[in-house]
Amino acid sequence: MGIHATYFLPFNRETVWRWHTRPGAVTRLTPGFLPMRVAQEAASIRSGTTVFDLPAGQRWVARHDDNGYVAGAQFTDFASNEPLRSTTQWRHVHRFEDAPGGTVLSDDVRSRIPEAVLRAAWAYRQRQLLEDLTFINSLPQQPQLTVAMTGSSGLVGTHLRAQLTTAGHSVIQLVRGHARPGQRHWDMDNPDPDLLRGVDAVIHLAGESIMGRFTDKKKHKIAASRIEPTRKLARLAAETGVQTFVSASAVGYYGTDAGDVARTESDGPGNGFLADVCARWEDASRVDGMRTVNIRTGLALSGAGGLLPVLKASVNAGLSARFGDGDFWMSWVALDDLTDIYTRTLVDDTVTGPVNATAPEPVTNAEMSATLASLLHRPNLLSIPQFGPKLLLGNEGAHELALADQRAVPVVAKQHGWRFRYPTLEAALRHELGMEEQVPSQG
Repeated sequence: MGIHATYFLPFNRETVWRWHTRPGAVTRLTPGFLPMRVAQEAASIRSGTTVFDLPAGQRWVARHDDNGYVAGAQFTDFASNEPLRSTTQWRHVHRFEDAPGGTVLSDDVRSRIPEAVLRAAWAYRQRQLLEDLTFINSLPQQPQLTVAMTGSSGLVGTHLRAQLTTAGHSVIQLVRGHARPGQRHWDMDNPDPDLLRGVDAVIHLAGESIMGRFTDKKKHKIAASRIEPTRKLARLAAETGVQTFVSASAVGYYGTDAGDVARTESDGPGNGFLADVCARWEDASRVDGMRTVNIRTGLALSGAGGLLPVLKASVNAGLSARFGDGDFWMSWVALDDLTDIYTRTLVDDTVTGPVNATAPEPVTNAEMSATLASLLHRPNLLSIPQFGPKLLLGNEGAHELALADQRAVPVVAKQHGWRFRYPTLEAALRHELGMEEQVPSQG
């Protein structure tokens, strides 16, 4: 049992091998739809150790075998901790061979786990590796950057950090707690003057989660965690000589009733609490003399967290993902397209100001529900009453989040000719939910 797969990549062997040796490779290749998360990456694919967190407090420890290592051509890992070592008998050999016009990568997994169980994960890995290498190849040539990042341990931050490091950049995590190697302590209220020493660019993702009931206390935390900390960090960045400041924002900028026409980056703010916060948040990030980009993010779709697993669970339970009539717009974006946009704005000096990080084809909530139900082969009959999210989030929170009518389109991305990996909802859902087809093995 296990799986054997070989597939062609239109990149030379050195490029493909180098990508696998860099920090973040394991994170990029671990599907979000699997119940495992990277807790520790191996420092070396020759003899290091990677640790995955599993449900119920379990762990998978994968050790690289020095005896199965051939520089530039092969590396090997195996399950080393009990009881997983005995139950799975996992051993994975990765082989890299030259081929006309590129590289053939072979995965030979010997395990008690049946091939059928592994097939979806391998389809994901194949697509992810090809898309990541293609994306990196499309970027302008420039020196490697040192990037300071807040919010680096969240869903977006984890995958963005991995994408940047596999592309050859260095990431310094700015953390509010105790700083470990590769991190610096960030005091939001009084940042150290040397916090950004040696940094070329800042990516600022941190902020209080907007999920939850919109009580006065919650709303204060949402605003207080964004506006003044951003202002202080941006000013410090400019004073330190940082060239680029990329700050998170959201399509909530356009208000809760913004589905009547497609909203572009040139439109002004709408009405509502989050619209006001986003406008003040963006304004706080702008300092004269420093290039600033504000990423107005839509609903980020990932099998690893956020909205998608919730909607999937609702559909699988026999309900739909439709709230009421579902006639309001949802501006969504695949997680990988979101991290692509962050990376592009980081390295492209011609980009400044707001950027809509949304897919080219927004959908209504009804369309979202119908597409998800079709892929999961479930009925799409019973809608979720609108009082459901109101019970969880309160009336204001429900209208600001679950029931917000927002139709934003990525005009800046289109003007710059940026390619979306998953321009349609079905393509994004297939990738994030493990429904892609594996590439046929080479002969």
